[in-house]
Amino acid sequence: MSTRKLLEAFAAWSREQADLVLVTVVATEGSTYSKPGHRILIGPDGRYQGLVSGGCLEGDLVAQAETVLAENTATCLSYDLRADVDGVFGLGVGCDGMLGLLLQPLRAAAAYEPFGSLANVMHSNTTANSVVVVASENARWPLGATAVIDQDSVSAGDNELSALAASAVSQFAGAETALVSLEPEEGEVTVLCSPLWPVPRLLVLGAGPDAVPLVNMAIEAGWQVTLADHREAYLNAPELSRADRHIEAAPESISAAVPLQDFHAVIAMSHNLEADRLYLEQLATTAAGFVGLLGPRARRDRLLDELGDRGEALRTRLRGPVGLDLGGSGPEAIALSILAELQQYLSATRFPGT
Repeated sequence: MSTRKLLEAFAAWSREQADLVLVTVVATEGSTYSKPGHRILIGPDGRYQGLVSGGCLEGDLVAQAETVLAENTATCLSYDLRADVDGVFGLGVGCDGMLGLLLQPLRAAAAYEPFGSLANVMHSNTTANSVVVVASENARWPLGATAVIDQDSVSAGDNELSALAASAVSQFAGAETALVSLEPEEGEVTVLCSPLWPVPRLLVLGAGPDAVPLVNMAIEAGWQVTLADHREAYLNAPELSRADRHIEAAPESISAAVPLQDFHAVIAMSHNLEADRLYLEQLATTAAGFVGLLGPRARRDRLLDELGDRGEALRTRLRGPVGLDLGGSGPEAIALSILAELQQYLSATRFPGT
């Protein structure tokens, strides 16, 4: 489940003013579909966005969510799927793992906090950490109390979590999710610290026919896609209507038309040597970590050589020909290979060592 789809569901249900339940995976053992820090939303009428178990447990979670809303209090649940018995909840799941989950009510009247604050970060182009209480012997910080930490600033709502959150994050090294136990004077508290990532942003330079499967696959995979081209007819093709933004701009002015620094990845696929040279020349001065170029290695090397010093600055970041070697041919297979490399890059940068 992508952050993008979670936020889209949240926006839709918010417009309905529906009360929701946030489900967060806080602990796992053995083989599980999702890992700590993973979130889904349970909406009205038994609907939900995202999966914690591949669909095995979500029906029961919907029923549990009704109780959470009725009682208006957070609760923790544990699903142990490791037992070798004839079915768990009558499902015969056989996943050989355990899931610990936190369910939190999200009230429209309370601006959907704490998820409202989490969503603000995920809509931005910055990263932050969330800190949520998952076990507490402290009346001041009850189960479900949440804070958002962004560059040493704390947004804790009414939970008075500032000191606790700062202490937890100081023990939280790296980007991986972690459980941290704290012992303030009033009683022990365990919090889950997890990174909050923005929706990944992809810029596609070139709106030719082979951009169609890439744009649509990337959106399905959860990327926010901006499409740029100097040809209005190509840019406005119905098959490319799902792109989040359409920018009509000449290759030489792309840096003026588009904030290149806002993108996690850029793919140059204009099929025009001069256009791609102009794109790469401007991308060389940005910090974009993933720059992909369509076409053979000889074409890539020629463009880098023509760019001189700027080409050298870009050489270690440029992926050309872009895409993992998955086999196959045609626009769809090429789009899949590009998307696979994009996902590999995103996972490596957000979760190093995985």
